Amino acid sequence: MRRGRDWLLAWTAAPGLTYLGIFFLVPMLLVVVFSVLEGTPDGGVRPSLTLDNYRRALDPLYLRILARSAWLALLTTGVSLALAYPTAWAIRTGSPRRRGLLLALVVIPSWMNLLIKNYAWIVILRREGVLNTALGSLGLIDEPLSLLFAPSAVLIGLVHTYLPFMVLPLYVALDRMDWSLVEAARDLGAGRAAVFMRVVVPQTLAGVAVGCTLVFIPTLGAFVTPDMLGGPDSLMVGTLIENQLLQVRNWPFASALAVLLMAVAAAALAAVRRLQGAAGPGALA
Repeated sequence: MRRGRDWLLAWTAAPGLTYLGIFFLVPMLLVVVFSVLEGTPDGGVRPSLTLDNYRRALDPLYLRILARSAWLALLTTGVSLALAYPTAWAIRTGSPRRRGLLLALVVIPSWMNLLIKNYAWIVILRREGVLNTALGSLGLIDEPLSLLFAPSAVLIGLVHTYLPFMVLPLYVALDRMDWSLVEAARDLGAGRAAVFMRVVVPQTLAGVAVGCTLVFIPTLGAFVTPDMLGGPDSLMVGTLIENQLLQVRNWPFASALAVLLMAVAAAALAAVRRLQGAAGPGALA
C-alpha cells in the first residue's frame, strides 16, 4: 500500500520536476558554463576556460552597481512593507463585501503591462508633467522639479509595480491570525503600538517573509523600470546585463554578472528562511 502511494506521488511530482529541470535548472547551468568561457570580438565564445569574466565582474565599478541594485531593491522592499501593512490591515478589517472590492483594486493594476505603467509615470514625473503642472498651478514651486531620470523615480516605479506582491501575503497572514489575542491585549491595556509589535508582527512574520521575497528578488534584477525612469546614477545590474547581452554582445561577462546576481538572491533567500524559522513552524499554517 505504501509503495503504491509513493509511486503515485512520484508520478504526480514528475511533470513539475521535469518542467523545472528543463526550463530552470538547465538554463542556470548554461549561464554558469558561459560565465567561464572566453568571449570573441564578434560576439561569440571560445571553448576556453577562464575566470577573467569574474575578475572583471568583481571590479569596484561593477560591484558598486551591484551594491546599488541591492540597496534599491532593499529600499523598495522596505517602502512596500511600510505601505502594505496598513493596506492589508484595512482590507482585513473591512466588511466581507468590501474586502473583495479592495482586493480587486490591489490586484487588477498588477495585470497592466509594465511598459504602460512606466510610461504613465513618465507623464506624471517629467518637467512638464502632471505633478509639476499641478504644483505650479498651486503656487508651490517657481520652476519645474527634476523628478524623472533619478533614483527616486526608479523607486516610485518599482514600488508601484511590486506593492501588490507584498499586500497579498500580508493580507493572508492577517486573515489567518488569531484575532482573539489582539482583543485580549487591548483588554489588558496595551496600546496600538504594543499590540502591533507584540501581537500582530510575530503572527505575521511568515507573510512578511513571503512578501519580502516576492518583492526583493524581482526588484534586484529589474531592468525595464530603471532603463525607462532612471538615469546614469540609477543604473542597476539588470540593465547592465541587458546591455552586455544585446548591445555589447559579451555573453560570458553578462553570464558572470548573472551568476553574481544569483548569489546575492540566494543569500537573500537564506535570510528569508531564517526569518521563517524565527516565525515558528506554526506561522506558515
